[in-house]
Amino acid sequence: MTFAYVCIVIALIMPIVLAGISKKGSEIPINNNDPRDHIRHLKEKAKYAYGAEQNCYESFPPFAIAVLVAHLTGGTQLTIDILAGLYIVARLMYIVFYMQGKGTLRSVTYMIGLIATISLFFVS
Repeated sequence: MTFAYVCIVIALIMPIVLAGISKKGSEIPINNNDPRDHIRHLKEKAKYAYGAEQNCYESFPPFAIAVLVAHLTGGTQLTIDILAGLYIVARLMYIVFYMQGKGTLRSVTYMIGLIATISLFFVS
């Protein structure tokens, strides 16, 4: 398995971890019959974790597809791995800045991740 494929797995796990953080930070107990009920009760970091979770879900499909396309079209493995790693680092920093309420830095790291994803389509 290439490093870029490992990055897909890491990107898949990130929103799951954030979901746990947001649910743990809820002011009400988790209700398995209404699992989204906690969202309206979120405050501060738990609310930010939920927002970051949702954004991770949104950015995952294009990234995963980009890695697969880069591999299938014969891109240089080192380039693919570097871009995939850059995406993961940018996403982790995005989460940190989101949780700290630093909107400008969050936006910058979002753009870095987006550029890395788009670049993966053009590595071959």
